[in-house]
Order: sequence, then C-alpha cells, then structure tokens
Amino acid sequence: MTALRILSCGPGVTVQDGGRHGYLRYGVTVAGPMDALAHAVANRAVGNREDSAALEISLGGIEITAEDGPLTIAVAGGTFQTTLDDQPLPAAVVATLEPGAKLRLRAGAAGMWCYLAVAGKLDLPAVLGSRATHARTSMGGLDGRMLQAGDRIAVSPGARAADSGTIVAPLLNLPADVIRVLPGPQQDYFAEDQMAAFLAGPWRISPRGDRMACFLEGPVLRHAGGFNIPSDGVAMGAIQVPGEGQPIVLMADRQSTGGYPKIATVIGADLGRLAQARPGTEIAFRAVSHGEAVRALAEQRASLDAPIAIEPLRRDRFSSEFLLGRNLVGGWIDARQPG
Repeated sequence: MTALRILSCGPGVTVQDGGRHGYLRYGVTVAGPMDALAHAVANRAVGNREDSAALEISLGGIEITAEDGPLTIAVAGGTFQTTLDDQPLPAAVVATLEPGAKLRLRAGAAGMWCYLAVAGKLDLPAVLGSRATHARTSMGGLDGRMLQAGDRIAVSPGARAADSGTIVAPLLNLPADVIRVLPGPQQDYFAEDQMAAFLAGPWRISPRGDRMACFLEGPVLRHAGGFNIPSDGVAMGAIQVPGEGQPIVLMADRQSTGGYPKIATVIGADLGRLAQARPGTEIAFRAVSHGEAVRALAEQRASLDAPIAIEPLRRDRFSSEFLLGRNLVGGWIDARQPG
C-alpha cells in the first residue's frame, strides 16, 4: 500500500479531520483543524470529502516523501514556503509526490497553520468516529500524539487524482486585522462601558497561545462584580475574560465547559483568520448581527460547494540539474551560410 513517510518534523504537527462531534457532554474535546476553511480546501482539491483526515502543520514545518507508489497531495493554509525536490511551489498547490521525492514545508511570509491533504484515505483508526488528534488526552491521529520523524502512514487510494496546479482560493489568507464577533453571551457580567472598551482595543496576539486558546494582550477589562460564573458549555471562538482582565479566545482543543464570563464570540467565518494570526499581530474586534454572521458563513460554504479552481503551474525558476536534464537545443544555424 502506498504510504506517506515523515523525514523531518517540527513540533505541533498532527492529523486532523473535521473533528470529534457529539461528545462534548461527556467532556470529550472536538479537536479538528484550527483553520477549517484551509483544511477543507486542501481536501477538496484532491477529491476528498472536506472533513477527511489531513496533516495540520505548524511553523516548525515538515519534510515528507512517498513510499511504494506516488501520492497526489494538496497544500493550503498559511503562506508557507513549499518545495518539491528543492524546486519552489506555490503556497497553495496540488502536486504529485513520486516515491523518493521530497516535499518540504517551512514557515513563510504569513500564517500559523498549513494543511497537507493526500488523495485517498489516511489509514488510521477512528476513535469515537474521528481521526482528529487531541494530544492532551492521547486521542486520535497516530497513537494520539504529534507526528515525528520516521512516522509512516499508509494511504488507501482515492477515487481520482487531481491535476497539478495552483489552488485558487480567494477566501484563504485574508488579513486578521478586524475579527467579527457576536456580543455575549455574558456581556452583562462586565461594567457598562467594557463592551466599548473591548471593541476599541487595541489587542495583540500573545505568544502564550496554542491549539487550545489564543491569548490577547491589551487594555484590562473590568467585571461588574466577580469573574466566576456557573460553568457552562463553550464554543470555539468564545472569548472568556478571567480575573486578570485579559481575554482568552477558545480554539479547536478547547475544554468542554468554562467558568469565566464570555464577553463575545468570534463568528465562525473568522475563526480561521484568527487562528492564522501570528504572535505580535495587532487585531481589532467588530460587533456584528447574527444575520451578518450567518451570511459570512454562507459565503464560505458557497466557496466550498463550488469546484476548487486549479490553475496550471508556471515554472519560473530552474535548477542546474533540471536544465542539464533537458534538451534545450531545437536546431542550429551556420553563420557562414547566406540568409
């Protein structure tokens, strides 16, 4: 069976599918991708279901090869530096990885997370119906852990192989300067002027964050009276404000319940943009209506329901080995001959 072999790997690389849904009431985290749109685009580009298992790659990067046959792969997400046998590829791309060829992804100009999907199915066991990795509880993925050099994942063949080319996905890599939120559900736990203070900011992404939460640095928000509430369910994007007054945005590996009041919730369409913001990025929040949040998510949904556009690759850099392996002479002219 064809397989994907990891040659080198930075920290934080995991297998993620659409998430482990239906078990939050038992305290089981959903997990799944930090940037669901990029994850879905990569899968769709190689003909997979959008919630299929794929590799989520952090800033540490990864280098892989194919074994026992070629693999059709797609990369989408942050603008990582992608090379195939040292030849540069677009940040969002579909390509064929031949046995022994090396595909390398490293942190590039922007973005925190990148997704690598393989045409077919990663041959890993499902845990509670999902292959999503939750490393804190050693659940899902490959042995419930982050991936490392030497790992081998068998791949069942897909229904079809996609043509190589650049993935055209305008909704990927949009700036995270303004993130839309729905107020609440516990904005009444804050002093009257604190929602305005929250929206005024400014906020900076802290380096403390991980897959569980995004920590914000900025003005100290004041509670109206105490910062503890009876624990209730939390969604991805919920913005908790603990006693220190610095907001925490809960992300893919969030806990199932929380006891800090939530001043607002990031809308679903903007969760990926927030997840892709690197530490030090300055962001602002803008309150929107429920209708605008629904319309924004519908726009994303429409982009996934439409066929993924893939443009032919244009090679503009050539290695000496590539040039030496080609016949670049199409004929010759004898300057001594007239005409």
